Order: sequence, then C-alpha cells, then structure tokens
Amino acid sequence: MHSRDLIPSGRQILLVDDDQDFQWVMGNVLQAAGYGVIHAEDGDKAFDTLEKHLPDLVLLDYRMPGRDGLQVARELKERIPAVPILMITAYAEIKSAVEAIKMGIYDYVTKPIDNNDLLFSIQRALKERDLVQEVERLRKVLSERASLQRLMGKSDPIKKLVQLIKKVAPTSFTVLVEGESGSGKELVARAIHGLSKVKDGPFVAVDCGAIPESLIESELFGYMKGAFTGAHSNKPGQFEMADGGTLFLDEVGNLPYGSQQKLLRVMQERCIQRLGGKKKLSIQVRIIAATNQSLEKDMEDGTFRSDLYFRLKEFAITVPPLRERKEDIVYLAKKFMDEVQSELGRSCKGFSKETIKYLMSYQWPGNVRELRNMVRQAVLLCDENAAIEPEHLALSTGFTNNRHESENPVLFPAQAEKIPLKKVVKSFSDQFEKKIIKETVKASSGNKSEAARRLSVDYKTLLRKLCYHGII
Repeated sequence: MHSRDLIPSGRQILLVDDDQDFQWVMGNVLQAAGYGVIHAEDGDKAFDTLEKHLPDLVLLDYRMPGRDGLQVARELKERIPAVPILMITAYAEIKSAVEAIKMGIYDYVTKPIDNNDLLFSIQRALKERDLVQEVERLRKVLSERASLQRLMGKSDPIKKLVQLIKKVAPTSFTVLVEGESGSGKELVARAIHGLSKVKDGPFVAVDCGAIPESLIESELFGYMKGAFTGAHSNKPGQFEMADGGTLFLDEVGNLPYGSQQKLLRVMQERCIQRLGGKKKLSIQVRIIAATNQSLEKDMEDGTFRSDLYFRLKEFAITVPPLRERKEDIVYLAKKFMDEVQSELGRSCKGFSKETIKYLMSYQWPGNVRELRNMVRQAVLLCDENAAIEPEHLALSTGFTNNRHESENPVLFPAQAEKIPLKKVVKSFSDQFEKKIIKETVKASSGNKSEAARRLSVDYKTLLRKLCYHGII
C-alpha cells in the first residue's frame, strides 16, 4: 500500500484494487478531477489506511485476493457507515453488485469504466452525503440556536460572550468579531443572525481570503453578461444573495485596498451596482465581519482603511481562545466525541484521566477546530468500547510542559548548579529513543504498524511514544 500526496482542500478517495495498472490509470483520472487519492491493494491494506486517514468515499474492486469486495464492504460499512462506497465490477458480476447495494453500497460501476460515468457517480454520492450531513447540522443548529453555550462551552468567558451577543443581535449595528483562527467566530456570527430581526432571511458567509483579488468585486457585487471575458450570463453577487438577511465577511482584513472603498460605499449607500451594470440595486443586509489579525496594525501599515474599520466596528466582540477558557475543553471534547461516534457508528468509554490531563495541559494553538480534529482522530484510533488514551492523541506542540517541545534538549551538569544524575541520563535516553523511532518510521515508509513490529513494541506503545517525542 502507498498513498499519494493528499490534496488538503480536496476530497479524499480510497481506491482499493490489486491491479497496479488500473490503480495508476484511475489515480490519474481522479486527481485530474481534483480528488486526493489513497491507494490500497486489498482489504487488509485498506483497513491499515483507516488508521491514518478517513476518506470521503471508497472505490472498491469486487475481485481481490483474500476477501472479496462484498466482505470488505461489509466491514467498511461497520467501521465507517457514513462514507459512501462505489463497487467496481465486471459485467458478469452485476448480480453481486445488486446484492452489494442491498447491504448499503451506494452504487456500482462496471469495467471497462467510462470515466465520465465514474466521476458523475462519485459526485452524486458525495453530494448526497453532504446533503445528509447538512440536514443533520441544520437540525442541530436549530435545536441549539437558543443557547450558544451548548455549542461553545459553559465557562465564564463564554457566558459573557453570550450576553454581548444577546445585546447586539436585535440591533442593526455592524459587528466586528475578533479572535484567533478556529476559535468560533462564525458560530458567533450565526448566533447573532439567529437572534436578529432578519433571522428568517439568508445567512451568507464569504471567506475574503479565499477569493482571488481579481474576482473579489465580481463575487461581492455580481456582474452583467459581457462585463468581462467569460461573463456569459448575469450573475448576482453575495450582497444580493444576502438581501433581507446577514452577510458574514470572514477574514475581512484580506480584502484588497481598492475593494475596501467600494465595500464602504455599499455599506453607506445601501445599494450595489453589478460590474458592467448601469442601474443601482437597493439592498437591506446586516453586515458582520470577522478577523484573526490586528486591523489596527493594518491601518498603521496602510493596508486597511481607517474609515472602513470604524464603520465595521460599530460593535466589537472578541472570542476568547480555548487556552483562556480551559473549563470548556473537556465539555467540548466529549461533545465532539459523541458526534464522531454517531458518524462512525463506534462506541468509546470516554477519556481516561491521563488523557484529560493531556488535554488540559495543551495550549491549543488551533483552538476549537484543532480540538475537534484531534477528537475525531482519537475516536478512530481508539478500540471499540475502550477509553481514549494519550497515545490516541495527535498532539505534538503547544504543551506547557517542556518535555513536549519539538526537541528534547540534552542536559549537562554544567548547565545548572544541581541536576540529578537520573535526569541527565533520561535526557540522553530520550534523545536516542526519539532518533531511533524517527529513523524506524522513516524506514517503514511511514507505516506505524510496520515500525512497531520492527521495534518489537505494540502499536499503542509506539503511538504513545510518537506523541511524547512530538513526532506526530
């Protein structure tokens, strides 16, 4: 088994087929369509892959050495029930493919494969999965709209945050939400919208940092047919899409300087003009902006307009980072654990006492987003009906304890007046152990199971040591 470089922003497809030529061809087809591809030659290798990656879709061949596709599919559905599976079959195996659909396989494709048909089936499966997840997410948001604390925690900083939201939400104030990446700024914006006078209108989120500078104005304000090369039809902008509701401008500090003036004018005049258009359109939109950087510093540097800054900051809310509200860490970790257990159809016995100590001592540079991702991986690595242990955590930096820094310094007696011999010996031991483990994992092509076998330790022990030394 080997895995190709993953595309961080794309969907990941696990391709399980023992035919190397077929893997190469299909891998190129899928990557050309924008998907990340993870390869496995059989069912066993596919399950090894699940220890490291959770794919968005599985493309599974029916005929393989060892267990056939139906047997592998049955176990995959037990382990990752929310992930759609497409079965690859020959024409003579269609009867088996129909049987597979009855047991929960999304669809099947027959060899020789038509690339367009395959990509269409993949797209349809992923869209259906997204729709199901979005419906579930909206149900949860609606059921929890009245209490942001159920989403973000129950600490005193969150209680104060909720009070600010309740005060500003019913007004027409433009709100600037400040806070580190992953701290929950969009949740705050959605909560403001949900308690506002325009709560029945649309909530449109725009990531200002994700849109190319040349397209930002056409995205925000729309364009008319023929406005520029490639403008084959009229297209409404995000302001029009949000008319009668809320427009959330995430990472507003990334707006180009020239576009800032146009945004300010739209906010003041309450009307927009599409690119290439002659008429102005009146709009009624509540603006909420967010930033993870200091806009005041950007003003000093001349990259952000002061007049726009003060127009956006009619009311400011700062979302506290997770390290400043440690009371919420365990609450959120358990909440995320319950969510991923439901998604994967797995059952864990919560977090061990040692794991909770690790969670509480970590500084969470990625905030709530990092915590959620960590819990998702931990539930996947944890044995069924067992507690989540420290070795399941993917924490490598951000500990208050120096022993979790990326490098363990070797201590010498000359560095301090008194250093116990035991501590000196341990520092040397840690350095050598870390080096040996790194080299073994590298020699095993990143396969931790193989590395554990070579080191004659069990898999969980290796994971724990990888965490301890900051290797993963």
